[in-house]
This record gives sequence, structure tokens and C-alpha cells, in this order.
Amino acid sequence: MKVIPRDEHNVSRKNISDSALKVMSRLRGHDHQAYLVGGAVRDLLLGGHPKDFDIATDATPEEVHALFRNSRIIGRRFRIVHVRFGREIIEVTTFRGHHDSGNDGAGKTAAKRSDKGLLLRDNVYGTLEEDAVRRDLTVNALYYDAKGFTVLDHVKGLDDIHARRICIIGDPATRYQEDPVRMLRVLRFAAKLDFTIEAGTAKAIPQCAHLLGEIPSARLFDEFLKLFMAGYARATLDQLIEHRLLQYLFPETDHVLRQDARAMTLVREAMANTDKRIRQDKPVTPAFILAALLWPVAKREADHLQHRGDPANIAMHSAAQQVIAQACQHVAIPKRFSMPMREIWEFQLRLERRRGKRAAELVDHRRFRAAYDFLLLRESAGEETGGLGPWWTDFQTLPMEERLEVASKISDGAEPRNRRRKGRNRTRTRRGNANQ
Repeated sequence: MKVIPRDEHNVSRKNISDSALKVMSRLRGHDHQAYLVGGAVRDLLLGGHPKDFDIATDATPEEVHALFRNSRIIGRRFRIVHVRFGREIIEVTTFRGHHDSGNDGAGKTAAKRSDKGLLLRDNVYGTLEEDAVRRDLTVNALYYDAKGFTVLDHVKGLDDIHARRICIIGDPATRYQEDPVRMLRVLRFAAKLDFTIEAGTAKAIPQCAHLLGEIPSARLFDEFLKLFMAGYARATLDQLIEHRLLQYLFPETDHVLRQDARAMTLVREAMANTDKRIRQDKPVTPAFILAALLWPVAKREADHLQHRGDPANIAMHSAAQQVIAQACQHVAIPKRFSMPMREIWEFQLRLERRRGKRAAELVDHRRFRAAYDFLLLRESAGEETGGLGPWWTDFQTLPMEERLEVASKISDGAEPRNRRRKGRNRTRTRRGNANQ
């Protein structure tokens, strides 16, 4: 272990949450070890200002819970304690040990593997040294001692920070087999920190990538949020494509992006726009990112159905249902996101109809802004929309009276038409529009 004294590092207590300092102090006051660990230490060393602070201790979850009435034990696969201070949550984990150490304190339920080596449960407790080598990346395995003001480094993590390098701890193939999500974490932190990936860490990804198929779709949705909703989505997308892992999250999208440069432009622009909004502290929603990721697939299917003879709105509705159902087999998208995503897609057809009172009222629809932004995204990627973007940009700024006047002057020839063959299809289209 390497101990870095205060005069050789830039971590300062003034940049650490008061709540985290209180948790460490109380644990130490009851004869437990307690250290700030993980991303907070890494980001402080890089001169950043972390928002989350995690604590590692030799106290068991039950012992931590007994010390803090404002806490609760969560998790099954990894049991941890959340200590709440108002809106802030300090996450406290017990030092992890090796599976053969015998020092688990939890009987036969402490650790469990699948027949393919995947860790299903991992509550084996150990020492500080064991905990360090059990972590995933060297840059996330640094510990700060708030009492002695020192940084503890067991795995040469500080060297990798200085070299701006992501390196997994231990044998990469073995660590990926234990938890395939570690491959996504490698790419995510490389994108977030703009670090390179150590050669051995990268080399094992292709041979282990298929193991992501063993991960539950609900857990992959959680990883999707971490990958694309943290402010570095575009860089993360590029990493996923380069290392061929996007296919295990969104296989149909991966297939289309490798064939269609315009689709690639659209998705990358959506990621860049999301990153920009996050930097500006503007709200973002997974529904918009998902809409962009799956739009190339949905549009391709809708175009196919239209070519077969289906009206445009019915084709889009059917395509949306099919594409979302396929996507959910890999990433479990909650309905609170899949429904607005589908509405954004179907709204694109409504934006084509600029004539009459309905067009004037469309601006006030709760889904208009997201659908309009998505229309501009499509145009910036090179999709031909007949100038709809600039028209709606101007139209939405008008008061209702002027909107009604402008919309009433739109001629039939200026309106895009759905291909309809008979009156029965026309009736179905009207009813479909009324339900959108």
C-alpha cells in the first residue's frame, strides 16, 4: 500500500460534504475504520467537485444501521447502507473480502455464483486491502482518510490518474465474467474522464461481450441511464460503437447505424444536445434519448409498412409498438418513458398537417416542444421534411389569433398527404388522429 501525505495531493476537507465527514467521524468514534472512497476521491484528485460521497468501513451493514437512525439497508446482491441527511444520501459499504476468505459474517448466503461465473450475491466481508483489490477500476479504488488527511493507494490508481488511463483491477476476463456490466463501466468512465483504456482491459472486451446477454433487462436500463444521462452521452456512444457493445443494448439500432450515416448523425446529435442541456442545468428525459436511439429503426419499419399500403399514421403506430417491444427484450424501458417516446414519433406526422384550427392548437399541446425539437433534430441529420422546421419555428411564436389566420391560408397543395385508397381508410385515419 502506498500512503500519499497531505502535502503530496490536492484533496481538501472543504470540498467534501459535511454529511460525509460526520458519517466517517461517528464510525471512527465507535472504533470502526472509515474512508471516503471511489469516484469522489478520484474527482477530487482531478480537481473536480463531486456530488456523491461514498464511505467504506469495516462495520457491517447492521452495525452501520444501528449507529444512524436516519439510515436503511438496501440491496441484495450487494448490501449497503444509505444514510440520509435531508435530500443528501451518503452511501456506506462494508469492506468486501475474497470469496474464499471465510470472513463473511453472513453464512451460506454471503456469496453465490451462476453456473457461468456471474456473481449473483456478494456479501463477503473483508479488510481494507481486500476491499481495494475487489473494486473494479484502479482509479475508483483510492481511499481518503479524513483523520490523517492521507490518500491510500493499493492498486496504483494514482499512477493511472496521472496517466489518464482506465485499467481494471485483476485479470480483465475474470472480472468481466464475474460481472459483465464492468465492461460498460470501463467505457463509461473512459468517456466521462476522457481517458484511454489500458490495452489488456480493452483486449478482453470482445471475448467477454456476449456475457452482457446474461444481464437482466431491468439492470441494463439502469446502466442505460448512467451511460446516456450523465452529460457525456456522445462520447459514450462512440465508445460503445467502437467496442461493439451497443448491439447488446439496442441491437437493431446498432445494425442501422452501421449502414446509415444519416441515422448515425441523428443519434450523435441527440446525444450532443442532451449533453449540452445537462451542462446548462436544463431538464432532460430518457424518453427523448430513447426516441432518437430507436427512431432509425421505427422509421425504417414505418416506411416498409407504408410501402405495403398502410396509411402513414397506422404504419407509424404499428412500427412503434413493434420496435419498443423488441427493444424491451434487451433493455426494460418503463412505460413512463416508452409512452412519451412513441408520442414524439407519432407527433411527427401531426406536424406535417399545418392547415386549420388543429394546427393552431397543436402549439399548446403538452408534447409539442419535444416533438418540435425532434423535428429539428431530424432536419439537422439530413432528413427531408419540406421545410417544416423553419415553418413551425415561426408559427409557434404567433398569438392564437394569428396562428388561426395563417393556418387557414395553407392551401391543400401545400399539405403533405397520406396515401389513402378508399373511404374506409380515411375514416380509420381520422379516428387514429383523434386518439393521438
